[in-house]
Amino acid sequence: MFGLSSKQAMVTPERAFPGRAEPVLATPTMHRVLGTEMHSTPEGTEEAFFALGCFWGAEKLFWQLDGVEVTAAGYQGGFTPNPSYEEVCFAGRTGHAETVRVAFDPKVVSYADLLKVFFENHDPTQGMRQGNDVGTQYRSAIYTTSPEQTRIATEVRDRYAKAFAEKGFGAITTEIVEAPEFFYAEDYHQQYLDANPNGYCPVHATGVTCN
Repeated sequence: MFGLSSKQAMVTPERAFPGRAEPVLATPTMHRVLGTEMHSTPEGTEEAFFALGCFWGAEKLFWQLDGVEVTAAGYQGGFTPNPSYEEVCFAGRTGHAETVRVAFDPKVVSYADLLKVFFENHDPTQGMRQGNDVGTQYRSAIYTTSPEQTRIATEVRDRYAKAFAEKGFGAITTEIVEAPEFFYAEDYHQQYLDANPNGYCPVHATGVTCN
């Protein structure tokens, strides 16, 4: 039985599960809400990746935005190739965070707009948890796909750091790193809250906003 401290400790590469050669979502799959192919990056869109706790609710936040053409739930930032949900979330031995992939049209919704949704819909000061969801898979992270995304994400994070401090919160723990390989989660996780409207969807928004 894992205690809280062990759940919140990042696994080492040596102790991580070996994974598998085949992805757990092997075939192209259509988005249940947007009708786009989830492995695609439509012409004129850019990719962005966000980890902000349970990916069920996080994915819904983004698919509801005008200008977002594709979303997908997956795993990122760890060591295990093609991990399963059980390996990521119950065993905690992959190093991955639950992550949402977003393909967005920057002419309609800016990357800064996406970052506002990110910072205002979870608590980025909690480290390896979000509320009662405890573990390294629930950490706050922004995985960037260009130097420009890194610059914008860093500037926005720093502005929110001041806003959170003014409200009495601790330091922001959000990591900002170049996007590693994204592994799609199993089909039943994709657009989970569309298929299961009454599914588990904790709200971790803090009420802190920033213009």
